Amino acid sequence: MSDYSSKFLAVSRQIIDEISCEEIEKTVELLENTRKLGGRLFLCGSGGGAGHASHAACDFRKLCGLESYCVSDNVSELTARVNDEGWDVAYSNWLRASRLNSRDCVLFFSVGGGSDNPPVSTNLVSAANLASEVGASIVAIVGRDGGYLRTVASASVLIPQIDSDSVTPQTEGLQAVLWHLFVSHPRLANSKARWEGLSSAVNA
Repeated sequence: MSDYSSKFLAVSRQIIDEISCEEIEKTVELLENTRKLGGRLFLCGSGGGAGHASHAACDFRKLCGLESYCVSDNVSELTARVNDEGWDVAYSNWLRASRLNSRDCVLFFSVGGGSDNPPVSTNLVSAANLASEVGASIVAIVGRDGGYLRTVASASVLIPQIDSDSVTPQTEGLQAVLWHLFVSHPRLANSKARWEGLSSAVNA
């Protein structure tokens, strides 16, 4: 067990060392521009990515003052759309109903980045296609080679694949690190998180 833990953390450190700070800064700049334009941020993911999208929407709203929505948070609407319209277009039709436009941005969390052929994460692919059609910005945090989302994103951060046996847990774990970096970045953060704020008050 200790050997596994040591290897996992060693791989995490290696991946972090190889993540591009230039890609991070470009993504932060695009998110900042979305806020300056008065646009909205829509967050999408499946599985663990949906969990990230929900949590991140909260933090972007609360800490950054950026109007943000998680596409999958309303389980009643999501399951109605999946049942009536199909999984492939559930997210894109949700975004249509939200009148996604050129001032807005869609942020994706995905391990593989999606694909048309073979069909993988097609709900994310359809949502990205709609964003492209209306001129909305696309940002993504993706793993492996980034898949389709990496090719269409206005800005993206690639989490390199170091160990083929731990691609999903490493990618999803570090996606959380990266979007927490975004919401605490000086270019985006309007306020400190609770404990940082308390520490400042105590030390004053």
